[in-house]
Amino acid sequence: MHNNNDMKNEINSRLTQVFRSVRLLLHIISGLIQSAAYPHLGQPAQRRMAQKWSARLLAILCIRLRYHGTPPPMEARPVMLAANHVSWLDVYSLITVCPARFVAKAEIRGWPLFGWLSRNVGTLFIERTKRRDTARINEDIADALKIGDRVALFPEGTTGDGNALRHFHASLLQSAITVSARLYPVAIRYTGMSGEISKAAPLVNISLLESLRRVLRQPRIDVELIFADPIDSSGKNRRELARGAEQAIASALSLPLPHKTPEKPSDLPDE
Repeated sequence: MHNNNDMKNEINSRLTQVFRSVRLLLHIISGLIQSAAYPHLGQPAQRRMAQKWSARLLAILCIRLRYHGTPPPMEARPVMLAANHVSWLDVYSLITVCPARFVAKAEIRGWPLFGWLSRNVGTLFIERTKRRDTARINEDIADALKIGDRVALFPEGTTGDGNALRHFHASLLQSAITVSARLYPVAIRYTGMSGEISKAAPLVNISLLESLRRVLRQPRIDVELIFADPIDSSGKNRRELARGAEQAIASALSLPLPHKTPEKPSDLPDE
């Protein structure tokens, strides 16, 4: 009897995963079609399109999103977001609440489907191995902020498992100072159904495809965004901004501050 029930549950689970995978693929294709029109739309239409598509993506993946604190109001500008980095899902979780352009490593351009999507919606790509690319990307970020786009980045420079914070690098926060932007620290946390830190959400030492498989196998993942008070960049240097964001996010997630490591020009944010 137990064996029959187990077999039925296994079949149902597999069918659910297949169904969700098909819906996901169709949704990504619809996103690629929409993204072809994206550059030709005004900012409000772009934000609505990105928000709606991202919210639908999370729904298909059975990811329940909640947020606390106050996101930047629509009329606020210039605005930069700095968040801890756990997963490729961070991008779509943030866009659902607060549409923004993201700074991403250049390798993401080569990702199947998601790379094309990222290019079409104005992602700012950086060559992390080239030190001189920092100045170029800071100019690009400043230009985007000046025209009223919000820009989001992940100062840790890579993804973590959600149980600890990494040192926040300051190199790409220079653009916030250049245009006197307000910096909004955002803490991101993923939990499973019983409230424990999710092991399925982090993108650490696995491919995007394997990460997708892990997410699709979960009945549900909860993602929580905590918007801390904004930091005014006026009169601050980039390291002060980095430490302020790091402290706000560590406090929101009840995590210890990371050990200090020397700043290096090559330490650039990941996706």
